[in-house]
Amino acid sequence: MNTALLGMFIPTFFFVSITPGMCMTLALTLGMTIGYKRTLWMMAGELVGVAVVAVSAVVGIAAVMLTYPWLFTVFKSIGACYLFYLGVQMWLSRGKLALNVDSEESYKGSNWELTAQGFITAIANPKGWAFMISLLPPFIDQSISLTPQLIFLVSIILVSEFVCMTLYATGGKGLKRALGKTQNVKLMNRISGTLMMGVGIWLFLS
Repeated sequence: MNTALLGMFIPTFFFVSITPGMCMTLALTLGMTIGYKRTLWMMAGELVGVAVVAVSAVVGIAAVMLTYPWLFTVFKSIGACYLFYLGVQMWLSRGKLALNVDSEESYKGSNWELTAQGFITAIANPKGWAFMISLLPPFIDQSISLTPQLIFLVSIILVSEFVCMTLYATGGKGLKRALGKTQNVKLMNRISGTLMMGVGIWLFLS
């Protein structure tokens, strides 16, 4: 791959990743409520979703979504409603994500649920599709084989996403420690629930 293009690609996508968005807000929220280790499951699902979006943007699957936008709208709406529902449950100190004690073990849900939550958020994020469709293809060199370029570029994107989500999740865990006294549990649930509902609304309106 062209060294000059690579020099532009890395900071461009790191800036895109570090910018607050739905996935980063979700990482912050889960880091606050269930801790960094459990949030890694959500992050794994999100990274798979980002990889799917990135590859689709290059090979043309995105064209199907553009041809039949109602499919994307339906999928996005379902994901948005689910995230909003989780946010309401957290705000009311109910549900699997709500804190009951000052412990990361308060989360009773499965790792699969966390993974699916991250995947859905990444796939249903129109901002992610827009960035991949507009920014990724220009970095593809048409004169050389596509497969190794795509593997290399997607790997860089995933590393960037992982680093940024780690920063957000550990920040949420630090906030949990600052507010983690028993009398502040309800406040933490409401902060987390509000953020989660915000992600749902953001996804629905975007």
